[in-house]
Amino acid sequence: MKYRRLGRTELTVSTVGVGTWQFGGEWGKDFSQAEADAILGRARDLGINLVDTAECYGDHLAEELVGRAIARSRDEWVVATKFGHRFHGLHERTQEWSAQEVVAQLDRSLRALGTDYIDVYQFHSGADEAFDQDELWEALGAQVRAGKVRHLGISIGSNANVHQTDRATEVGASVIQLVYSRLDREPEEEVLASCERQDLGVLAREALAGGLLSGKYAPGTRFTDPADTRSRRPDERTQERLSEVQRIAEEEVPPGADMAAWALAWCLRQPAVTAVIPGCKSVEQLEANAAAAELGLPADAR
Repeated sequence: MKYRRLGRTELTVSTVGVGTWQFGGEWGKDFSQAEADAILGRARDLGINLVDTAECYGDHLAEELVGRAIARSRDEWVVATKFGHRFHGLHERTQEWSAQEVVAQLDRSLRALGTDYIDVYQFHSGADEAFDQDELWEALGAQVRAGKVRHLGISIGSNANVHQTDRATEVGASVIQLVYSRLDREPEEEVLASCERQDLGVLAREALAGGLLSGKYAPGTRFTDPADTRSRRPDERTQERLSEVQRIAEEEVPPGADMAAWALAWCLRQPAVTAVIPGCKSVEQLEANAAAAELGLPADAR
């Protein structure tokens, strides 16, 4: 495993982390504690020390699974979670952005995680109107001073959201989370440059583009399971992306290379990106993701 400094924080994180949206039950599978223990236990064995979760992956369900899985090694992990939403059922959420609501969410997250501090507490894909609340950031700053939060972050909902990214330092945030992959390069236009100017840590989510860059799906594949978030996307767009994946596989991925590991390593070639945080359904998928940290790409891979 390889490690990088998370922006201007004092934290050092593995370049491959573990995303945990799947633990909330929205990937068509319910996870037992034993399964979460196995995934995060193996992650630790492989040198992974970064786990990203959220308040609304289930009603703090993913946080609970993560907290129990790392309870005996909490000080070895960098735990990132988020605020701003409440889970009400599969793909159903309400938004809660007032300072009072967010502080209450923080306390629920601390209980769910079984910890007395969160390493990176992230504004979770909210609109600019919710973001531009001085009272909210003042309340969060107080939580940092109280020791409940070590660092603040912003998980931007739109890859073009330079407004929130540019204000990160002003509001006291030192980490940006965004969607970035070989299929989603919009952050390269402005957002990543802003992150570099401010020395912000960058966590890249959806680096496998919802699994399309896993190498498992050919053009013509249709996602019809209602439990699969990909089923709610326009099929025409999905087919366009699958055709692009096929071209990438033929022209860019080295012969014999695992496409998923290549796709994660491709993101890590971007100097502004600190780590990728792919999800996984099994220990085997976790191991395949972790291999990206050691996969060397040629200098012209971008």
